[in-house]
Amino acid sequence: MYSKVHAVAAQIGELIVGKELQIRQALVCLLAGGHLLIEDVPGVGKTTLAQALAISLGLKFNRVQFTSDLLPADVVGIPVFDREKNGFAFHPGPVFTQVLLADEINRATPKTQSALLEAMEERQVSVDGATHALPLPFFVIATQNPSHQIGTFSLPESQLDRFLMCLSLGYPDAAAERALLMGEDRRTMLKTLKAAMTPGELEDARAALREVHASAALVGYVQALVAASRQNGLFAEGLSTRAALALLQAARAWAVLEGRNHVIPEDVQAVLLPVASHRLRPLRSSGSSNASSRDLVQQMMKSVPV
Repeated sequence: MYSKVHAVAAQIGELIVGKELQIRQALVCLLAGGHLLIEDVPGVGKTTLAQALAISLGLKFNRVQFTSDLLPADVVGIPVFDREKNGFAFHPGPVFTQVLLADEINRATPKTQSALLEAMEERQVSVDGATHALPLPFFVIATQNPSHQIGTFSLPESQLDRFLMCLSLGYPDAAAERALLMGEDRRTMLKTLKAAMTPGELEDARAALREVHASAALVGYVQALVAASRQNGLFAEGLSTRAALALLQAARAWAVLEGRNHVIPEDVQAVLLPVASHRLRPLRSSGSSNASSRDLVQQMMKSVPV
């Protein structure tokens, strides 16, 4: 199982050069059964990473380009009148897949963004009083542009909390960028990409997380981090219980990638930034209004003893 996951990481690393940590964190997110948000400026490989993840894991996926005129029905589906049956039949939208690539999700209006809330939390959609189950496993991999860019609508806290992890790729270093400039076109490489893991193997890997032991002391460390986010005066609101569960589950997945059947504090620290930073807003009156949430999470982590 470990070899399969590492093979997926190595294959994606050939496309997304110089971003081994972010690729590993993205795999941890999907291994833990969570949804992934990738936030960065356009043109640094967000969509390529999302597509490579879906293909390499052998999952069926649909891509939706979110725009300001996109409607909720364009995502979840709509009832259409059937003349032969003299009634309405539900036509499923692109959300009925195993991986939904929501490209530039924050370019859509809040009404359309909220259409994904039930799908992300319950793995189902409700249309006209009828509930429709989504295929399993079901993941949303969303990309978004920085909120200061033109034509963006910030995701509300309730939706951000549905994403288990948020990653930022950043600009590549000089060596990686040179390899990209001199190498094969990434869109061409995507067309030739093959699955390095089957959906069944992914399910087995996810099931293995339940066997990963987290001691009482380790759970206490997670609780101390969550409590610090609520009490240290750096953030407008602290981490929710859902975030605490997400942190522990992501730490279990990181331990599995390390080949261990138990969680250690270093596993929690490895996933804390991508799990917590998008859920926390700096408190303006804290005196750290110029610091980013990632900087403050780092500060918080150093203040909590192991």
